[in-house]
Amino acid sequence: MPLRRGPFVRCWFSAALLLLGLAAFSSTSGSEHAATAALPAAFSDLLPHFLVEPEDEYIVKNKPVTLTCRSTPATQIYFKCNSEWVNQNDHVIERTVDPATALPVMQVTIEVTRQQVEKVFGLNEYWCQCVAWSTTGTQKSQKAYIRIAYLRKNFEEEPQGKEVALDQEVLLRCHPPEGVPQAEVEWQRNEDVLDPVSDPNFFITPDHNLIIKKARLVDTGNYTCLAKNIVARRKSNSATVLVYVDGGWSEWSKWSACGADCSMWRSRECSQPSPGTGGKDCQGLDLQSINCTSEQCPQTVSGAEDVALYVGMVAVALCLTLLLIVVVLVYRRKKEGLDADVADSSILTTGFQPMGIKPSKPGVWAPRPRRPPHCKNSHLLTIQPDLTTTTTSYQGTLRSRHDTTGKFSMSNGPLLDPLPNGSHTLHNGKLNSDPAEFVSRLSTQTYFKTLPRDVANTSYGTFNFLGGRLTIPNTGISLLIPPEAIPRGKIYEIYLTVQRKEDLRLPLAGCQTLLSPIVSCGPPGVVLSRPVILSMDHCFDACLDNWAVRLKKQNYEGAWEDVLLMGEELVSEPYYCQLEAETCRLFTEQLGTFALVGESLHMGAAKRLRLVLFSDAYCSTLEYNIRVYCMDDTQDVFKEVMQMERQLGGRLIDEPHVLLFKDSYHNLRLSIHDMPQAHWRSKLLAGYQEIPFYHIWNGSQRYLHCTFTLERLSLSTCELTCQLCVWQVEGEGQSFALDFNIAKDTRALDSEFLLMDSNATALAGPSAFQIPYLIRQKICSSLDAPCPNGADWRMLAQRLKLERHMSFFASKASPTSVILDLWEAQHFHSGNINQLATVMADIGKQEAMIFLVSDGEC
Repeated sequence: MPLRRGPFVRCWFSAALLLLGLAAFSSTSGSEHAATAALPAAFSDLLPHFLVEPEDEYIVKNKPVTLTCRSTPATQIYFKCNSEWVNQNDHVIERTVDPATALPVMQVTIEVTRQQVEKVFGLNEYWCQCVAWSTTGTQKSQKAYIRIAYLRKNFEEEPQGKEVALDQEVLLRCHPPEGVPQAEVEWQRNEDVLDPVSDPNFFITPDHNLIIKKARLVDTGNYTCLAKNIVARRKSNSATVLVYVDGGWSEWSKWSACGADCSMWRSRECSQPSPGTGGKDCQGLDLQSINCTSEQCPQTVSGAEDVALYVGMVAVALCLTLLLIVVVLVYRRKKEGLDADVADSSILTTGFQPMGIKPSKPGVWAPRPRRPPHCKNSHLLTIQPDLTTTTTSYQGTLRSRHDTTGKFSMSNGPLLDPLPNGSHTLHNGKLNSDPAEFVSRLSTQTYFKTLPRDVANTSYGTFNFLGGRLTIPNTGISLLIPPEAIPRGKIYEIYLTVQRKEDLRLPLAGCQTLLSPIVSCGPPGVVLSRPVILSMDHCFDACLDNWAVRLKKQNYEGAWEDVLLMGEELVSEPYYCQLEAETCRLFTEQLGTFALVGESLHMGAAKRLRLVLFSDAYCSTLEYNIRVYCMDDTQDVFKEVMQMERQLGGRLIDEPHVLLFKDSYHNLRLSIHDMPQAHWRSKLLAGYQEIPFYHIWNGSQRYLHCTFTLERLSLSTCELTCQLCVWQVEGEGQSFALDFNIAKDTRALDSEFLLMDSNATALAGPSAFQIPYLIRQKICSSLDAPCPNGADWRMLAQRLKLERHMSFFASKASPTSVILDLWEAQHFHSGNINQLATVMADIGKQEAMIFLVSDGEC
């Protein structure tokens, strides 16, 4: 785990505190161990500053580490470790003079042993810093953290052997053992170290997996993952990779001479390439024969030429007869068809007469002929074909589109079906194609081979200039594609997926922590005319005074780049963020893979943890387990835990609680109390369980939990009452008061609890928006133009409490449309369009009244 260095801290002490410090360490005399020295009068008004500060160190086995501190000018220097002063006799002091400045220099060193660190191991991290005094004041150095280095024996995941075809891509996974410092990983083939620089066919991913881009025969061998740090080296079990070759047929040989049996033959061999290392043999014949012609056959009797002549004459006569019959039949049929056309010429003026499509009354179009049976409530969107151009115009009812019960399913065909003369018809509503088929097809493309095949956490749809929306249910993740974001004439197949952190690891440095799910939308590289809005949960206190939050994006090579510092967005950049209490909304003109990473600015920064309790739905033994999950407070993680517990047969035993977990280096503790001792006892030997600070803070472990194993003294005991407490040392805590019967409710998790979000995963066209398309255009044309009294888009932003983004809105061609896009993203599930109408009325725009028009009035 990366080491953390704190900033310089300057503390001013009063004269009384300085005297107390001088008195505390004045008992020892002597030049070698005395840490006190008088400064010349010329230097008496200078504060000490550090030339050397203690650095982070690792204790390897039982070897102590040495910490060094050097300052000038200073009357005394002492170390304090974990807020306690180090004994004066443990300091070794050296004094010199700086030849450049003639200032006295004091250097102090101490040794830290393994035993000292182990005393606080598991409770706090061991740290030391030195304090330098002068007659003017004091100065503190940075903290140096001392950790016990180790490397566990067992790999978290070892490579598995595979049999692959020639030129196929190979992925070998390796998660090294847990260690401090984090282990470095290298790969070996047959005990030889693999170097991707010298052999570009190999690629080692940031999370230590090995990729063989195209398997070659020389790549057959035993592969080993080697992990090492300053303590030890660990080797995984070898994984055998076998590259096999399927056989191919050679070209056919020339035909042989005609044999005595009036036949000749040719052959081919399975040698290009020959099957190898278990590959399949060639399919098909390796020998082929045909009959020889009469003149090639040696058994042909004399007079064969005459026979051939007679046969030819008969064939010619037959052909002429058949030709004459065909000509007569064609002539008669053509004549009969012409008479029928003249007799029934009305077909030309009825069956193919152009049809005018006009609205029967404003806002409602007449029904189209041959409407598909599944198009219920088609008044939500109908399009009049324009027989002169390839564009389409929207006509529809003037009311909210957010009526999910009235939406209809879309067929599995393309979004736009061609009509004569270049027109199109738009299918509007849900997209119900098979997600597995889409993911499988997309993954065959080069860039998407690493796309996770998790259908449950992926949605997709086909969209055009009318836009739409993608949603991953119960995760808080959605992608809004506004109207006109896709250029007219373009049709894009777009996907949205949430990456599981074990599939895609994001490297974190120092005290960085993951604050959001890792979300991918694509395909990357598509051309967008306007920004789309990606919504995803975050798990921090949303106070940018406490955090430096960066938006990271994965590039085409798989590396992560900082593309935005939240709170310092530039309107000229392709990314912009709207931060809410629990959600981040990202405006982006480029699709890709995104995540939020935060670095705390001080110890007041806090992450939100969701505490969730589960137990077994059925218990037939004396032991009873309660599992306490401590997870990031985002919906996607909660959904995964719920699904996992459902598979395990678990049940939720209390409402989830939220805990603010601060960047204080203090661990999380869990304990259970107040059980009826006559019926229950805990099998926990200690008074509490503890989760280390860094395991929670880095956010890379999704399912952190502790299990309390209880034992009932009799199988007849079913009532359980207790109190379960979760708290951060010297920080905030939560408690669960449990009182339930373990035998009464033996049901597993209710499936309805997991399906709270019943909306469609993909909506195309106006059904994805609450504001009808025509009304949206009218609002934009009314508010985009600046108004002297301020009754324009600026007032709309103020009434919607979005004034912080005025510069961003002003940089767009239509500021109003961007504001409405954000309103759509925020209020898709709970928005009231009449509230927006009220805001419009307050601004003084009568167009707001259109919202209140019902279908019957249109």
